[in-house]
Amino acid sequence: MSFTTDVTIRPFAVQFPDSELEALRARIETTRWPETETVADHSQGTPLATSKALAQYWASEYDWRKVEAKLNALPQYITEIDGLDIHFIHVRSKHEDALPLIVTHGWPGSIVEQLKIIDPLTNPTAHGGDASDAFHLVIPSMPGYGFSGKPTTTGWGPDRIARAWVELMKRLGYNRYVAQGGDWGAIVTEAMAVQAPPELLGIHTNMAKVVPPEIDQALLTGHPVPADLSDDEQAACDQLAFFYQHIGYAVEMGSRPETLIGLADSPVGLAAFMIDHDPASLALISRVFAGQPEGLTRDDVLDNITLFWLTNTALSAARLYWENKAPFFAAGSVSIPVAVSVFPDELYQAPRSWAEKAYPNLIHFNKLDKGGHFAAWEQPQHLVNEVRAGLRSLR
Repeated sequence: MSFTTDVTIRPFAVQFPDSELEALRARIETTRWPETETVADHSQGTPLATSKALAQYWASEYDWRKVEAKLNALPQYITEIDGLDIHFIHVRSKHEDALPLIVTHGWPGSIVEQLKIIDPLTNPTAHGGDASDAFHLVIPSMPGYGFSGKPTTTGWGPDRIARAWVELMKRLGYNRYVAQGGDWGAIVTEAMAVQAPPELLGIHTNMAKVVPPEIDQALLTGHPVPADLSDDEQAACDQLAFFYQHIGYAVEMGSRPETLIGLADSPVGLAAFMIDHDPASLALISRVFAGQPEGLTRDDVLDNITLFWLTNTALSAARLYWENKAPFFAAGSVSIPVAVSVFPDELYQAPRSWAEKAYPNLIHFNKLDKGGHFAAWEQPQHLVNEVRAGLRSLR
């Protein structure tokens, strides 16, 4: 991997013309709707009622300019790494002894996922924390996502992104730092840990990769798992078996991403596809658009979807699944310190026994009583507390 000699870091601001917002609204209003699903649950995917409620709010009440203003109130930059423009938010704490932290989003997420954790992590004294809990925060957009460049050649998988993040932190002048992530962010963060650059002190993950490889392979192929598992391990296997049976979106993106061209043409189609990530998240978002906000609001959901639409990144983001050659959950070879937080509505509940085997330098393990797959977005205070506690010993 060769890095460009141009290490310029350029300021960046978000500004979409009114014409693009008007065109989006017009497309939403002319959606051709299918018939209602033939079941009373979510077993056929995103309910038509949810899609219609989302579309109605999106076209008539939602205001993109609010999140645009939030983004532009933050220091944003672009720098070229390995031939590709990388966009990132960089907020330095007023506490000079703050620990640098790079946080990576997932799919179908973006930097919007992390907006709620920025001030608590960088300015802890304003949010019930101590100055000693402060972080300097770097939040990049992954290649093909948001305002980062879209790869025009193959090769931008998690390992390459991880190496780019190491270069980004070096370029920002950080010679010691930690990393955090969930979803793809967890996979990229763990790839950084496997690569173990000397500057990386440790990581925090809220989607731990701890499944013994032979068990992960058995679950993927429908073969039986060992009979001597603990209750926690068997429960994790049951959750993963269910997930592997309902991972159609990942299979399609991982094998035929360009076939999903309709996501670049229909905003409502894009929305329905994005919110059907996992049963708990879909149920939560459906409740939100039925008037029961909890953790997420209608604006939270649409801020993220609208960012995908305006940047036309549905397919460029999907190609990360095609690029990835590694298992999502099977344990790798991580020797540096790792902190693990397990949220109850995660895709699977990582057992402590597996975490201790996967991470010989496990410095924190905690199971929470609330929150799901997109923890920073849904339960920001819980995640902030976990990041503070989990990485405290590395300061």
